[in-house]
Amino acid sequence: MNWQLQFLGAAGTVTGSSFLLRANGRTLLIDCGLFQGGRQLKNLNWEPFPLLPAQIDAVLLTHAHIDHCGLLPRLVQQGYKGPIYATEATCALLDILLPDSAYLNEQDAAYANKKGYSQHRPALPLYTIDDAKKALQHLQSVRFDRPLSLDSFSVTWRPAGHLLGSAILEVRATAVNRSHRFVFSGDLGRYDGAIMKPPTTIKTADTLIIESTYGGRHHAEDDIAAVLTDVLQYIIEREGVLLIPAFAVGRTQQVLYHIRRLQDEGRIPDIPVFIDSPMAVSASHIYCRFGDDHNLDVNLLMDERVCPLHCQQTHFVRDVEASKQLNTRLGPAIILSASGMCTGGRIKHHLKWRLPNPRNVVLFVGYQAEGTQGRWLLNGAKRVRIHGEEVPVRARIASLHALSGHADHDELLRWLAGFVRPPQTTFIVHGEPKASRALQADVERHGWHTIIPLREQCFSSP
Repeated sequence: MNWQLQFLGAAGTVTGSSFLLRANGRTLLIDCGLFQGGRQLKNLNWEPFPLLPAQIDAVLLTHAHIDHCGLLPRLVQQGYKGPIYATEATCALLDILLPDSAYLNEQDAAYANKKGYSQHRPALPLYTIDDAKKALQHLQSVRFDRPLSLDSFSVTWRPAGHLLGSAILEVRATAVNRSHRFVFSGDLGRYDGAIMKPPTTIKTADTLIIESTYGGRHHAEDDIAAVLTDVLQYIIEREGVLLIPAFAVGRTQQVLYHIRRLQDEGRIPDIPVFIDSPMAVSASHIYCRFGDDHNLDVNLLMDERVCPLHCQQTHFVRDVEASKQLNTRLGPAIILSASGMCTGGRIKHHLKWRLPNPRNVVLFVGYQAEGTQGRWLLNGAKRVRIHGEEVPVRARIASLHALSGHADHDELLRWLAGFVRPPQTTFIVHGEPKASRALQADVERHGWHTIIPLREQCFSSP
């Protein structure tokens, strides 16, 4: 049978996950993610789609992180009319993620116009809240492990263990008694996570598309308790603030879980914890609805006194004015705010206020893509530019890699070892070039045929 696979994003970079699959006269789009990072990457979000959105028959989502779904409102804005299929938990998360992303786009544009630092006059949002709401109307939920028939395609979502609702996609295309099985790994989770279950083992694929975010890297054997205790003691002694940039969905809940454990064990005092992200507030409650996705006791989640995702003094901050008040609040205190890579949102304002003060700590708990402000800070930048202003970096910068929701190099190989035979071709995506090459080198040692595609590169059946 004839097929064509085109890599629209997450090729040569971590973000912008989006793959176009054509077969039997039908066109599927797997993920529709936002590019995040430096100006060059962000500008890709404004480029026209390589085909008219109305020509796409269906969109299939692996999970709800913005770098996998954040361009959906723009796709609909540009004329997409078809269904968007995702797991039930992903649909629930998108109900809060997409409007929030649109709100941030609108706010950033408004702030740029107010301060006059944008190159565009006026600065416009990539998409609006209305666009996001229209995109949500296209959602259709699916169940894990139940095949969905789409004409000559059969699609099955398997648990990936990365995030609530995250999935590995098995897409089988059939024509004239012949079939071809595509497997899209999405983002693979870890095997020994405290919250999420491990990724599903997949045994066969003709064509495999696998992420490589942590290719060549191994998650540090950080003692999570030791790192958190150290930075908390630092701010308590200095009456400072611990600022944690964290993705509102997934990472924020992990951080709260580990802080609560330390409190329950009496290893740290009960200082105030502020969750400054409306999205994170709503996302935390969704864990109660999808207990089968994770390892937590749903009965405990429903009781705020003992809930492992609530600290002893947890304050959920929803409105903008309350968020602004945090900037002048004295420590000791903990503030968790999105985005996790410091690419936008309320975290930018907190960084502007807290970075100049050596009493404070900025703790990174997730991957920081190349070109993001988070990567610059981790690399030792002495000054960063925020909202058109130069901000000195005097706060202590720390990192905690053990909380990553991504499989590391060894875990990626462990997942690949589940295949009973090598796929005909394995495409390595969703990684910076060095990471993808590192994974490629190890995979090819086992006799697998691999390709690291370039953005917009297209491959066809032999």
